[in-house]
Amino acid sequence: MSFGTILLIIIVIVAVLGVMAYNSLVSMRQRVKQSFADIDVQMKQRHDLIPNLVETVKGYAAHEKGTLDDVVKARSAAIAAPQGSPQQAQAEQALSGALGRLIAISESYPDLKANQNFLELQQQLADIETKIAAARRFYNSAVSEYNAGIQAFPAVLFARSFGFAPETFFDLGEERAQVSQTPSVKF
Repeated sequence: MSFGTILLIIIVIVAVLGVMAYNSLVSMRQRVKQSFADIDVQMKQRHDLIPNLVETVKGYAAHEKGTLDDVVKARSAAIAAPQGSPQQAQAEQALSGALGRLIAISESYPDLKANQNFLELQQQLADIETKIAAARRFYNSAVSEYNAGIQAFPAVLFARSFGFAPETFFDLGEERAQVSQTPSVKF
């Protein structure tokens, strides 16, 4: 074999590896986007549930206006936060904390604890929180795989030049683990 043939074979191998790595990165990036969309759907369901929860509590705990206002403000901030940003994670963390305080005040109101509508809303909230946690784990797994993919050889050679940048994890902090259990309070 001549030098030209060997060089052509090497170029073809590098090109094939490059195309395979590029296609793999595109697939991983799409998985990250889709998994974040799953989180977003669950958070929107939670956002939609909050006004009903606040109205139910308002009827029984009218003098808890500060807590109710905190939940409404936190919900507004979570809805307004840029999607996929660190600000969104912070706003969702603040909303979880406000919801935890809202659920906790029910302990002081036996009639509220016994209200069927409140119990149903509380169960829905617990279900949504569980779904958010699962979607967040899937998203963070997809981000981890994607970030590792853009740092692996041969993708590392061209990933940045083709616009493949590392993604950030969707972390709601340690408070999230405590709050996710709050809706499960037994009455």
